[in-house]
Amino acid sequence: MKSTKGIIEKTKKFGANNYNPTEVVFSHAEGVWVTDPEGKKYIDFLSAYSAASHGHRHPRIIEAAKKQMEKVTLTSRAFHNEVLCDFYELLSEVTGKEMILPMNTGAEAVETALKCARRWAVDVKGVEEGKQEIIACNGNFHGRTISIISMSSEAAYRRGYGPLTPGFKLIGYGDIEQLKAAITPNTAAFIMEPIQGEGGIVMPPAGFMKAAKQICEENNVLLIADEVQTGFARTGKMFASMWEDVDPDMYVLGKALGGGLFPVSAVAANKEVLGVFNPGSHGSTFGGNPLGCAIAIEAMKVMIEDDYVGMANDKGAYFMEKLKTIKNPHIVDVRGRGLLIGVEFDIAAEAYCDELKEEGVLAHDTHHTVIRFAPPLIITKEEIDWAFERIKKVLEK
Repeated sequence: MKSTKGIIEKTKKFGANNYNPTEVVFSHAEGVWVTDPEGKKYIDFLSAYSAASHGHRHPRIIEAAKKQMEKVTLTSRAFHNEVLCDFYELLSEVTGKEMILPMNTGAEAVETALKCARRWAVDVKGVEEGKQEIIACNGNFHGRTISIISMSSEAAYRRGYGPLTPGFKLIGYGDIEQLKAAITPNTAAFIMEPIQGEGGIVMPPAGFMKAAKQICEENNVLLIADEVQTGFARTGKMFASMWEDVDPDMYVLGKALGGGLFPVSAVAANKEVLGVFNPGSHGSTFGGNPLGCAIAIEAMKVMIEDDYVGMANDKGAYFMEKLKTIKNPHIVDVRGRGLLIGVEFDIAAEAYCDELKEEGVLAHDTHHTVIRFAPPLIITKEEIDWAFERIKKVLEK
């Protein structure tokens, strides 16, 4: 029988050292609960960074995957499959956008949006080739590729990877005056997360995204909303941009779109934006594969039919109020929307997460001083109570 210790030792022996995971092994998972090889149960308050918003192994999504696996799983985009068109149609309805471009991971979707914005700037806006500029925010996390880290403000993400991709500018997250000053005739797009997840569950000032959209419209600049982590009901709206009634020019989507089973991502935009691509100009062997599409279709149907937006609002408010009652002099702030909540400390938070693990609650620190609490949206209030009892015990110790 495999043991936690043996699994971790083998992982460290053969795996590249680019992660430092909490020392717990998922042997079995269902709903909000995971079990290690020794049989100890934990409640999952990270949800694979919101990719498991439906919980682990949601029975409807599992069944949809099984049915599709018995038919066809991969065609590449050299041929058509019968599921992709239905995926396009449903995601178009959910986003309100005319056109969808499917990929696999969030980083791939961000890269797709960057390529689209640059080509749009040349073909539609008339910017000279090679002069296109894209504005991003300090504290952002859009992925790990060379081009994406080129617009990161984190030195640790960039060290040793130069020469980096040119053409990016950074502004303060939520600073509307800096955005205005950064825009030039060569600006193709402004990309932002409605809430910075990896940045520490950081929320911009109220009204910032709405003002940014207006400024972008006035200057013929695309607004790209990276909703890979905040999308699909996580914050109590289908998309976090909706909290400010903003309809971005492009949605970048991923994580929960795969239902916790499979990597599925996409860019959604209208035809005047995504229409700049032509055959051969962009692609992905696995993007739009029938298995991923079948899973994503069922994942979206479950979200809509079971009112995940309502669940995130109701249970997020319930959990947030409980967290605010915790008495710990090191707590600086408790913030978030829906079930994307951060508790910030004036000391490192990692030790708290280690203690929570021992109590059976799995959470993770981000930006050193923030614990991110983002359980599956299907969590019950009784399960929140169970976890909170242990969270309170650890944080008030």
